Amino acid sequence: MKNDLKIVNDSQFKKWIAEIKVRVKRSQIKAAVQANSEMLHLYWDIGKDIVDKEAETEWGSGFYSSMSKALKTEFSEMSGFSVTNLKYMKRFYLFYFDKDQNRQQPVDDLEQLYSIPWGHQILLFTKCQSVEEAMFYVHKTIENGWSRAMLLNFLDTNLYLAQGKAITNFSRMLPDAQSDLAKETLKDPYNFDFLTLTEGYKERELEDALTANITRFLLELGQGFAFVGRQISIKVGEKELFPDLLFYHLELKCYVVVELKVCEFDPAFTGQLGVYVAAVNHQKKKDTDNATLGLLICKTKDNVMAEYSLESSSQPIGISEYNLSNILPKEYRSTLPSIEDIENSIKALAEREE
Repeated sequence: MKNDLKIVNDSQFKKWIAEIKVRVKRSQIKAAVQANSEMLHLYWDIGKDIVDKEAETEWGSGFYSSMSKALKTEFSEMSGFSVTNLKYMKRFYLFYFDKDQNRQQPVDDLEQLYSIPWGHQILLFTKCQSVEEAMFYVHKTIENGWSRAMLLNFLDTNLYLAQGKAITNFSRMLPDAQSDLAKETLKDPYNFDFLTLTEGYKERELEDALTANITRFLLELGQGFAFVGRQISIKVGEKELFPDLLFYHLELKCYVVVELKVCEFDPAFTGQLGVYVAAVNHQKKKDTDNATLGLLICKTKDNVMAEYSLESSSQPIGISEYNLSNILPKEYRSTLPSIEDIENSIKALAEREE
């Protein structure tokens, strides 16, 4: 017993066991990925057979039920042979099959396609409009480890159409490598449908709502953003500046100043944000950090006006719009209870129970 305790507490033994655990976990992951890949290849082949044999024309749509029963009887220990899933196998094959060329559509990396789970695959071929769009989400899923729920969220917010679409001057202001990554990082538009505001809301109310829902906001901003703070005081000369929101991007290795505007873009906003970016560069940026970026998020913008304003800016800035559909009429503001009302009601209820 003492000998066992001595071995367990030995540092070299613990290090060795830790290394074995890592190898076992890697082996489990590889086995799971390989098993998933094999299953997807099988599903592809079954879907191809259904198409090549023109099964629905030959035996009618009822053949799915007969096929499902036959496979379930033979392989009772396996799941995945329901009528619905067999139909999905056909759609899986057809989505990636180019009828005009009579071959599989070009996919950059088939192994990547086959490495994500079947549940993710169903979302891709039922919601995406093209193979290119599906592969965009495949790469993002692998890169960020998205769950099915996360993938669904980004599909619903049209990340494929929004990412990299912001108007920027990054090509002119940043080195090529950083410029490309920075442009890909920003989106246009941003989707703020997770917020509910009343008509006529002001910038501070939008800022309050976003910081109160910071987890959802970070999810919308995308991978790599870390929240630093809001309205952080920066003293410039005799004045104090208060940028709306400050983030640090872990991949770009730089600060990102975010300014929110609840109105149409105005060229003056670019100058204001440029001063904030310069101030952060002087007072917060370290030698190991890259140049600070500015992101201006407006309700609407004229793209030509935005591009012209960026030509005159000496700071790297991106300009995007945001969408917000959950707007309550103004009269709701007076009917909703205040925090004080709620607290008084709770207090009165507690006193009654005493």
